Amino acid sequence: MCLGVPMQIVEIDGFTSVCEAHGVRRTVSLFMIQDDGVAVGDHVMVHVGYALRRMTEAEARSVWELLDAVGGETA
Repeated sequence: MCLGVPMQIVEIDGFTSVCEAHGVRRTVSLFMIQDDGVAVGDHVMVHVGYALRRMTEAEARSVWELLDAVGGETA
């Protein structure tokens, strides 16, 4: 089973971005969604360092609510 994590893009340099979620920043490749017109501030689903798709802020928030519930954390 694979797990994708919603993150928000905070910087873009070519096909490489810095994304953030819950205060954690990671370098993420945008290569797989290069034709989607992503921009700083967009939310993306990230798996093993690659953004798989762009998503709305509401979708990202909903996924984090589920992940927090499964992990026993409070939002």
